[in-house]
Amino acid sequence: MLVLDEEQTRAALPWPELIEAIARMFQSECVMPVRHHHEMEVPDEESATLLLMPAWVPGRYAGVKTVSVFPGNVRRGLPAIFGTYLLSSGATGEMLAAIDGGELTARRTAAASALAARYLARPDAEELLVCGTGRLSLNLMFAHGTTRPIKRYRVWGRNGQAAEKIAAEARALGLNAEAVADAEAAARTADIISCATLSSAPLISGEWLKPGAHLDLVGAFKPSMRESDDEAIRRASIYVDTRAGAIAEAGDIVQPLKSGVLKEGDIRADLAELVSGAHGGRSHDAEITLFKSVGAALEDLAGAILAYETVTGQK
Repeated sequence: MLVLDEEQTRAALPWPELIEAIARMFQSECVMPVRHHHEMEVPDEESATLLLMPAWVPGRYAGVKTVSVFPGNVRRGLPAIFGTYLLSSGATGEMLAAIDGGELTARRTAAASALAARYLARPDAEELLVCGTGRLSLNLMFAHGTTRPIKRYRVWGRNGQAAEKIAAEARALGLNAEAVADAEAAARTADIISCATLSSAPLISGEWLKPGAHLDLVGAFKPSMRESDDEAIRRASIYVDTRAGAIAEAGDIVQPLKSGVLKEGDIRADLAELVSGAHGGRSHDAEITLFKSVGAALEDLAGAILAYETVTGQK
């Protein structure tokens, strides 16, 4: 059985190939049951979350990802997310690979956002604001930079030192990046705003979004969490990775639905509809677009297959 650690997983998932692999999987016959979502109590701190995400392509591959999200890890200097992906044959059930789940999750999540931005962000988008200083921040910069001609990268976080650290890492890797202290000022000039946080209250106001802006909401994966306010929902054309997932789990969608600010019919399309051409995505340069993702098991399967086939040379 192939075992890939974090560094090996990263090397096996180059951005252009990963984005294309996810696009193909959204057009495939992949079977994706509703994921298991369990809250786990952690004494004296925030509850953790256990996610189990199965998916399979009949006769080819099957896989399941186990992920734990421990918000309290930030105080221990540890990543909030740990996980492992188990890939097996869809023909025999033979175990093929164990892949670092944290790296796979970070890269496929950013790649899905970049795939959505291919249809929703302006083709000339040059300025990206990333809100959040976790593992996804750098990944989002590089992924969006793969599908759009980003020239200026800005990072905002509640912890200014953490934002500067991410910006410094990005600069060391060749990006024109800087940390910013004023989220509103940075958001007002950004072509793409990508939020990857565990926030329970809105970070981005719809009032701040300039004509043509694209708002990419990656974090806030529970109904109680939120990264955008009602005004953003009112002003933007709304898109999601999967309708079932977003309507059930994404606070940025669930809460406006509950209050009546948003109706299910207002969701223009999901990623499958964008990729297939059933919906054309952005309709004009001044349109404000919003993409909300909660993660889909088929994205993990696409990445796991790509990593396995890249390393082994098997198809």
